[in-house]
Amino acid sequence: MLSESEYLASYDASRYPSPIVTVDSVLFTLHEQQLCVLLVQRANHPQKGWWGLPGGFIDMQHDASTRATALRKLQEKTGVVPPWLEQLETFSGPDRDPRGWSLTTAWYALIAQESCRSYSGDVSDAAWLPVNTVMQRKDIAFDHQTIITSALKRLRQKTLYTLLPVFCLPERFTLTQLQEATEAILGRPVQRKSLIRRFDSSEMFEETGESVATGARKAKLYRRRKEADVHNFTRNLMPAD
Repeated sequence: MLSESEYLASYDASRYPSPIVTVDSVLFTLHEQQLCVLLVQRANHPQKGWWGLPGGFIDMQHDASTRATALRKLQEKTGVVPPWLEQLETFSGPDRDPRGWSLTTAWYALIAQESCRSYSGDVSDAAWLPVNTVMQRKDIAFDHQTIITSALKRLRQKTLYTLLPVFCLPERFTLTQLQEATEAILGRPVQRKSLIRRFDSSEMFEETGESVATGARKAKLYRRRKEADVHNFTRNLMPAD
C-alpha cells in the first residue's frame, strides 16, 4: 500500500483536464462626480481590441494567493496599489472564454482617481469609463459586464452600512466630498446628518488641522487614521427626505 509521500511523488496532474484560471479586478474611482471603472483595451487575441478588466493568469512561482495576483496585475497594468481590495466571487463555465472552460476569481477595489496612473506593455490603451456607459457597450470582453454588475451591487450594499466610499477620496478630504462620493455610488441623495453621525462614531478619521475654502465658508479637512478598520453599522444609511 502506497504511503502519502509515495502517492504524491507519482501523482500525474496532466491526467486530469484543467480549466483556464485567471484573476480579474474591478477598480472603481470617482471622476467628475461619476462612478467610473478602469478598463484596458486588449492588445492580443482573443477579443483583441475589446475592453476588459485588468487581470490575467496566476504566476504559481510568485503569487501566494489570488489576492497577490490581483495586486500584481493592478500594479503591472495601472501602477496602482489600491487602499481597498476585497474578494468578490468566482465566475466560471464553458462559455465565458472562447479558449475553453474557464474560471476567474474576481476582486473589487477602490482608489482616488488622482492616485492612479495607467501603463502596460501588453495593453494598447487604458481608460476610466463611467459605469453606466460600460453597461451599454458591445465591445466588453468575456463576461466582464456581469462581473462589473456584481461588483457594483456589492459596493452599493456595503456603502449602505459602512463608510467605504472614503477609499475613493484623496488623502485629505471634506465631509462634503464624502457625501458626494456616497451619493455617486448609491445613485441617490443621503441624509447628511445621518452620514455625519456615522463619520463621528466610526473612529476611522482624524482632523488634519487644515481647512479649504468652499464658497463663503471653510470646510475642515480630514484623513483616515492609520490602520483604522472599516466600521460596520447595524442599520443602513437613510436616504434624503
